[in-house]
This record gives sequence, structure tokens and C-alpha cells, in this order.
Amino acid sequence: MEALYLLIPLSIVVVFIALWVFFTASDGGQFDDLVGPGLRVLQDDDTPPAVPPAPQRE
Repeated sequence: MEALYLLIPLSIVVVFIALWVFFTASDGGQFDDLVGPGLRVLQDDDTPPAVPPAPQRE
């Protein structure tokens, strides 16, 4: 029973910390665009860049 006197306030503090972290990330724009990065990966151009010709020796 005595453990509850420690665990209940500790769990309340942990919940408030988790909520604070979530709302801080939300206000910072962390969750603004969830679809864009996934689509950018699919639209990425995977062709290798053109290799310039090697200089010719004389």
C-alpha cells in the first residue's frame, strides 16, 4: 500500500511530461507534413549523374 503513495504521483508526473513533450513537438511543426517525405522518396531520381569523359593523355 505504501508503494502507491510513490507510484501514483510519479505516474501523474510522467503523464504531464509526456503531454508537454507532445505539445512542444506539435507546436514546433513536427507533425505538419506526414505525407510529403514519403512521397519525396518515391519521386526521387535514382539515375546516376553523367560521368564526364576522362582526360586524354598525349
